[in-house]
Formats: sequence, structure tokens, C-alpha cells
Amino acid sequence: MDVPAPILLVEDNDDDVVITKRAFEHAGVANPVVVARDGDEALAYLRNAAKGGALPGLVLLDLNLPRIDGFTVLAEIKSDAQLRSVPVIVLTTSRREEDVARCYSCHANSYLVKPPEFERFIEMIGCFHRFWNETATLPTLGKNKPCGKEAA
Repeated sequence: MDVPAPILLVEDNDDDVVITKRAFEHAGVANPVVVARDGDEALAYLRNAAKGGALPGLVLLDLNLPRIDGFTVLAEIKSDAQLRSVPVIVLTTSRREEDVARCYSCHANSYLVKPPEFERFIEMIGCFHRFWNETATLPTLGKNKPCGKEAA
């Protein structure tokens, strides 16, 4: 039986880390969760994982992070040939249209606003988990192929 790929949770708020992990448990998410507390830590983890070929199955990224903010982390991931195929789901409290537009301009795969009610959060976690792990077909990470003319 295959071990599910880890989920990288990039979140600096201890309460949000605990709530997210609890929501994963309640939603039946079996993937191990690796936590990065800031943007530097997230990028270091991803770059190290890329060298060893054990990239996370997806990244859950908060925007408001110390040191390097979530927008910069997203831009760095999507500009790195070894990392860009890792799905990045922005998971934040921000409903600002500017933030949504900026994240999609930086090639976020999805933008989710954390609901204040725990039951709705569990439901949201279950929905995105089913989509990314059961519905979507993803490439084998670390086996990126160029797109456009150079792919031919």
C-alpha cells in the first residue's frame, strides 16, 4: 500500500496549526502533515525535498507569515522548475479581492478562505482533500516536463 504524500502546512499561528490538523483528522485525511512556521522554513523544506525527490503532495499556504510572506513563497515555488508542479492551495482568512487576484496571478492552484466555524472548516478540508487526492490527476512529482515549444 502506498504511503500518502505529506502535506506541507505553512502556518505561523499555533492555534491554526492545531485546528487544521484536527480538521484533517475529522475529515479522514491520512496524509502526514509537515508544518513550516514561516516562509523561509517552507522554502528550505521544499528545496531540500526537491533534492531528495520526496516533495509534498500539496502545500497549504497562509499569506500572512513572518520573514517571507505567502505571496513571495508562492512566487518562488511557481518560478522553480523543480517545485512548480506541486499544487499550492492558499488557505487564509483574507477575503480581499486584491489578495485573491494576486495569488492567481502568481499561479496558485486554489484560494480557500478559512471559515470561522470548525464544522464548516472540516467540510472544506474534506472537499479539497477529495478533489486533490481522489478526483484530480496529478503528475509524479519531481518528473516535471517543460511546456510550450521546448516540450516538443
